Amino acid sequence: MFEVVFLGTGSGIPSRRRNHASIWIRHEGECLLWDCGEGTQRQLLHANLNFMKIDRIFITHWHADHWAGLIGLIQTMNMEKRKKTLYIYAPEAERFVSDLLDMDYWGPKFRIMPVDVPTEGRDITKLYETAEFTVRSTPVKHTVPAVAYSIQEKDRWNVDLEKAKPFGLKQGPLVGKLKEQGKVTVKGVEVTIEEVGILKKGTKVTYSGDTKPCVTLLALAKDSDLLIHDATFAEEDENKMHTGASEAAEVAKQATVKMLALTHFSRRYLDMRPIEKEAKAIFPNTKLAEDFMRLEVRAE
Repeated sequence: MFEVVFLGTGSGIPSRRRNHASIWIRHEGECLLWDCGEGTQRQLLHANLNFMKIDRIFITHWHADHWAGLIGLIQTMNMEKRKKTLYIYAPEAERFVSDLLDMDYWGPKFRIMPVDVPTEGRDITKLYETAEFTVRSTPVKHTVPAVAYSIQEKDRWNVDLEKAKPFGLKQGPLVGKLKEQGKVTVKGVEVTIEEVGILKKGTKVTYSGDTKPCVTLLALAKDSDLLIHDATFAEEDENKMHTGASEAAEVAKQATVKMLALTHFSRRYLDMRPIEKEAKAIFPNTKLAEDFMRLEVRAE
């Protein structure tokens, strides 16, 4: 299960209602940040989230509304005597993170590790993996080098004790060993997890960043439980290289996702009902994100 908190749901210019782009994702004890627009650390405080627990930040692209909050957040972490390494994943991360750190006289007293994320081609790249989940990226189509990210729990086997009973298996250490190793020997007979198990698919969340509809995002978002998608304008804007509400809904439909959350709205829209109606006509399970909206996302 992922806890998703929208910290900012506006686009280039913030409004009283919507801060710049940022999304907090927690999986058990690990906390990740996707984008870090201006004012993100204050949004974290308002949401009662501990920014010191963030070890990895994933920036989709280097437009200021997606990264300008890094400056203040890093300074505050330093003043709070952070010791742990902070990893920042982004297109051209080494170049831009180096420039950010050069803006200060002394720099932080903790290590900041930039990780370059590929921005060309159609490949899906594995960026970070734990025993529980994997973070991947793919290039998308924007006015500057940009990427989308997904985070997916690993599939897990659960043992069906009714299926296991004829093999002489019951709840206990052998079942734990079977789940861990994939097979055990019971009274001289090898039992595999496939014979007595039920595969539970891992939960998947995908974030588009800013992009026009593109095949790379479709591939990354495939079968996501939640797709968080840019819907800056009511309709696709060719000049701005953003996606409109109906286009985002079409992406969700084609990618067979379970839920669509639209975000990154232009401040020109005071009445969001037409955008919601436009998207739901194509993809009914659509939500319009608001600052501080929380979702608990589980695979069905």
